[in-house]
Amino acid sequence: MLKNAHLLIIGFNFPEPNSSAAGSRMMQLIRLFQQKKWKITFATPAQNTKYAENLEELEIAVESIFPNDEKAAKVFKKINPEVVIFDRFMMEEQFGWKIAETCPKALRILDTEDLHFLRKARHQAVKQSLPIEKADFHTVLAKREIASVLRSDLTLIISEAEQKILLEEFKINANLLWYLPFLENPLEENFTAKFPDFEERKNIMFIGNYLHAPNYDAVLYLKNKIWPIIYQQNPTIKMLIYGAYPPQKLKNLENKKQNFFIKGRAENLEKIFQKSRLLLAPLKFGAGLKGKFFDAIKNGTPSITTPIGVEGISEENLFNGKIGKTPEELAKWSLTLYQDAQQWKKAQQKGREIINSRFVWEKFENPFFERLNYLLKNRENHRKENFMGQLLMHHRQQSTKYMSRWIEEKNKK
Repeated sequence: MLKNAHLLIIGFNFPEPNSSAAGSRMMQLIRLFQQKKWKITFATPAQNTKYAENLEELEIAVESIFPNDEKAAKVFKKINPEVVIFDRFMMEEQFGWKIAETCPKALRILDTEDLHFLRKARHQAVKQSLPIEKADFHTVLAKREIASVLRSDLTLIISEAEQKILLEEFKINANLLWYLPFLENPLEENFTAKFPDFEERKNIMFIGNYLHAPNYDAVLYLKNKIWPIIYQQNPTIKMLIYGAYPPQKLKNLENKKQNFFIKGRAENLEKIFQKSRLLLAPLKFGAGLKGKFFDAIKNGTPSITTPIGVEGISEENLFNGKIGKTPEELAKWSLTLYQDAQQWKKAQQKGREIINSRFVWEKFENPFFERLNYLLKNRENHRKENFMGQLLMHHRQQSTKYMSRWIEEKNKK
């Protein structure tokens, strides 16, 4: 294991773990390296927010960098990291060539968060009233994102379903991919004992970051197609919609007469999950792992969702709740679990099985660092074997680099 190694993270934005799964994911990666005593610098072109994690309190250096700015190269040279993580492919597009030029020995890792082209393709299919299985993956966005995967030394994939798409649909070399999902602490056998029981909870909740298109779409679907069925059969239940960055069009969906409430940002995730009897998240499209279901599990709250919602988390019969494909199925399962304490408790316990069998931290930590150490020692051979990546890097260097240099000079005038 390397001693006093330095990790540079080039962030798409500052991590907000209470706002999005992407923020939680980033903090998990930071913790992963800090436990191995790595020094970390977080560089980003984004503006900080009041909801972001205070990285400097965690002894992480923070740098502002911008595309088409020669100062970024100076920052990279000063840091001279052993490993660079690009937070989403857009950061690799913007800064990858500068890292390759200024820090050629640095291992370049892409953290996809989720496959953006997959989410967008599924969204387009939904807009066209097509089944998501008919989504067209062969888009300009896919070409950009997969080019970024090929230029990187290693790409972190958060979902086994997405890994399968890259391997089978796009024939990506398995040596370029590494499955690293959400990293959770194990849940103890009696973990549900500390939570409010079935009888102490009421109402159904949804939560999501509304900068993320699948979440607004899910609320719209819930309001127009699913909630009328639930409300008609049990008008005592309230539907509570939480989440960060709610737009006005979301706020306009509130209907107090039908117990449909828009609550806004959740200041205390644990509190709202533990007060709610169910999480209902009818996602019609999306990608990656959905953090809301992990938050629900860790707070003893069963979930109702779609096949897209559960993708990458578990098989249907192991899910901590129920899966529906139609508004009628989603409403039926919501009412069943809401009203049946025995089924509710069985679903709650399945959440522990999911975390402990598939997402416990220790299962992934050492294999990941063993792979890193191997790549650091065999960097040159690894890159030689990835000729397509070399080709894409060469052409990107010739185009993006010189366009960027031209903009840098232009901006000086």
